[in-house]
Amino acid sequence: MDEDARRRHSSSFGAAATAYAEHRPDYAQAAVRWALEPAPGARVLDLGAGTGKLTATLAEVSGDVTAVEPDPAMLAELRRTLPEVRALSGSAEAIPLPDASVDAVVAGNAMHWFDMAVAGPEIARVLAPGGVLSGLWNVVDDRVDWVAGLAAVSGSAAIGPRDTPASWRVATAGMHLPKTGAARFGSPEQAEFPHGQRRTADSLVATLATRAGMLVMPERERTEALHRIRAYLASRPETAGGEFTLPMLTCVLRVRRL
Repeated sequence: MDEDARRRHSSSFGAAATAYAEHRPDYAQAAVRWALEPAPGARVLDLGAGTGKLTATLAEVSGDVTAVEPDPAMLAELRRTLPEVRALSGSAEAIPLPDASVDAVVAGNAMHWFDMAVAGPEIARVLAPGGVLSGLWNVVDDRVDWVAGLAAVSGSAAIGPRDTPASWRVATAGMHLPKTGAARFGSPEQAEFPHGQRRTADSLVATLATRAGMLVMPERERTEALHRIRAYLASRPETAGGEFTLPMLTCVLRVRRL
């Protein structure tokens, strides 16, 4: 994806902030605990926090959480749903916090939008010595037959290169490193944690409709893609009638600040 496309995709969520908050899954608490485990203290920054899906779990695990989000609509939704959390306007490339002010920086389904040539030094700046950077992604478990079929029908706009376990491992292994300049973080660790989301066919279609690739798709193509997904779900016994659990994993990339 070129830089213009990356910016267009990353800025697409604000218009769907309410739907994003309603339909996107939370994160497995075990994954969040593992992401924070090496941190030297409890001060946590949720970077690119969106509507606060990860922020809410962080607040349960660690009592000192700051959220930073660049999109005004997403930030407003976060502040509405989590009024007790300190929430600031800012970005990974311009973090509105002092040097060495947090022990962990985490990003939920957001690190792939960061310009790490700029964000890498910024994240290193706000991290205390020995601090940890962790990216978390919720992926669908395509080792389950019907989920593999869903991925094939949906296409990469809805279930993309970081949205299944095997492709996630490859796509994120070096995501913490700038493309140029010296590395500011140590060797990456990756881990996967079982997760799931209760869905109906309608709510799963609505969830996939909040993916960036779907949001920037021309309306006619988007409507056709969602129709294909809905027809597939209606054809499968696992998803045709009432509620079901969408098999997922919360996957974590974890690195220490050098």
